[in-house]
Amino acid sequence: MQAHRIKSLFAAIARYYDFLNSLLSLKRDKMWRRETVKASDVEPTSKVLDVCTGTGELALAYADKIAAEGFVIGSDFCFEMLVIGNQKVQKDSSRHAPSCRNTSFLTADTLILPFLDNTFDVVSVGFGIRNVSDLEIGIREMVRVAAPEGRVVILEFTQPVNPLFRSLYYFYFTKILPFLGNLISRNKDDAYGYLPRSVMKFPDCDALKEVMEQCGLADVHFYRKTFGIVAIHVGKKPRHTL
Repeated sequence: MQAHRIKSLFAAIARYYDFLNSLLSLKRDKMWRRETVKASDVEPTSKVLDVCTGTGELALAYADKIAAEGFVIGSDFCFEMLVIGNQKVQKDSSRHAPSCRNTSFLTADTLILPFLDNTFDVVSVGFGIRNVSDLEIGIREMVRVAAPEGRVVILEFTQPVNPLFRSLYYFYFTKILPFLGNLISRNKDDAYGYLPRSVMKFPDCDALKEVMEQCGLADVHFYRKTFGIVAIHVGKKPRHTL
């Protein structure tokens, strides 16, 4: 699907996005993000970039672990999603919540990130890399802006390996989820039908690991979560690159 089409789909469902993520994942989405932050070995002083950040949920999960010496930036090419993220930061700021410290959002295309090389200790993406029109270019950009020995972390849906569970999950994922998502969001463009279609076309865990290695990452490993419906991939940028 073309980038402008994907952008319009997400713009149309922005105000329903967080609610439906929680509902359709049976409230597992927050746990997946917490485990992603944990797998990143993030430190209080870390500089974090979360690309394809959407409404900023993963960026804010990182922000909860970052002290005043570090910062978190969330970037996305869909302005309407970032509006929601900024509202969360403003709300947290009024309550003096930790996640409002040194957290900001900006509009940026993951294929052309507006940052210098070797900038961030952690470069993450949660449920967004499959929406990038060129997977390899997107990951290479994440690697480029990561600091030497920094981590590139990808949280994404994948395909369960257990045959019985996979058949049950696919029924929910391809039939029930799109119906409920489109109904609740009142979306006439089948935005929630796009979700399972994009996952089915996305590389499985081993294939994504290979792509990350081809993009220059070392020590790439992954963790399957919730019966294998999502996976967290972590790779390290080598200190010295060719």
